[in-house]
Order: sequence, then C-alpha cells, then structure tokens
Amino acid sequence: MNMSFQAARAGLAGSLLLLSSLANAGITVAGTRLIMDAPAQEAAIAVGNPDAQDVMIQSWLESGDGATASADLPFALTPSLGRLAAGKQQMLRIFYQGQGLPTDRESVFWLSVQEIPPKTKEENTLQLAVRQRLKVFYRPSGLPGTPDAAAQQIQWRLVDRAGKPALEARNASAYHVSFVSATLDNGRYKSDTRMVAPGATEVFALNGAAGRPTGARVDYEVVNDYGGIVALSGALGR
Repeated sequence: MNMSFQAARAGLAGSLLLLSSLANAGITVAGTRLIMDAPAQEAAIAVGNPDAQDVMIQSWLESGDGATASADLPFALTPSLGRLAAGKQQMLRIFYQGQGLPTDRESVFWLSVQEIPPKTKEENTLQLAVRQRLKVFYRPSGLPGTPDAAAQQIQWRLVDRAGKPALEARNASAYHVSFVSATLDNGRYKSDTRMVAPGATEVFALNGAAGRPTGARVDYEVVNDYGGIVALSGALGR
C-alpha cells in the first residue's frame, strides 16, 4: 500500500476520532435562557457533567451588548468557579441586588458557562475550553402586556436601505423579542434577523430582493420563554 495513502488514512482516522471525542464531551446546561421575574431576586439553572472525568467550571455575566462584565452588573453569581464531578450536576445561582435596572422594561444579559478540562500528562494532546452562552432576562413587576403578545404585535414595514428593500421591525412592547427568521412572499425573500429590544426598531436586510416585494404579510418565527420556536404572521404596514 502506498505510504502517503497510509499516512492520509491515519490522519483521517485521527481527525474522526478527535471529532467524535469532541462531540461526546462537554458540559450540559438545562435551557437556552433564564428568566428572573420580579419580585423574585434569584434565579438558578442546572449545569451537568456527563463526562467520565471531573472538570472545572467557570461562569460569568455580561451585559446584553457584551460591553459590561460581571463586576459592574447589579448581580452576584455563585459559584463563579468550581469543580464539577463526573456524572454530577450543580446549580448556578444568580442574585439581583434589588436596584440598578430599569423598572419599565425588561433587561437582558449573557451568562457564559465555560468548561476547563484538567491538565493531562500526555504529550501532544489537544485540549479545548468549551463555552456555552445563554440569555438571562430580568423582568420587573407590573409590565404591561405579555412576552407572547409582544411577539404577536411587532409592527412591520418595508423600507429602503442603500437602494434596496429591507424589512423594518418595531417593538413597541416592554419585552425583548428574539427572532429566528422572517420572510416575505410565502418564503421567497428571507431576512437576516436578530433580537429586538423593548421600544426599539431594527432593520433587517432582505436576501435576494432586487425589486420591491409584493406580499402584504410577514411570516416570522420567534423564541418563547421556554426556548420553543413559535410561528407567527403579521401585516405589512406602510
């Protein structure tokens, strides 16, 4: 057998083994989002270690735009660093200090949970620190409406951006709306979507739309409080 072919096959087998190991490794976080409903000032989420060896877990919070780190936020997170035994789980707890956030709208933050594998004695071993991120929402008491109603009441318009049609989404509610997708003309034109903050307006590019779409409705999908995807439809305003 050709030696270069043998080497290539060995390299491929090693790559597949590495990918398989990475696919099976990693901590698990019980959810894609965490919601703290006032007057509660504490929320918790479970982190599990399905692996056969202990790992170190490091966790921290950041502001929704990533500009503010844990030390400058009105929260305490525990444990921020600790060992998670093989086959076990632990609770991450977030405590709000009771002031420092708006009371007339929802606030959003990012929780990062990073797995730090133990040092290995073996040489030429690749080790990866795997990080997971999820949204944390703080929801003050007495907000008008509901998160589900907020998603249903998005106001849509077609606008021009750099000579091309784009889709404008206005969120007049006190809640964040996290989009998965938005399309026009029965799926013919798809837009690049993202989360829209309370009281904010975002403009989404329409992929492949050279001329002005003729459809009168927007079909869109959002993520609800439970991490599920909900399909909705709304009228296209002027």
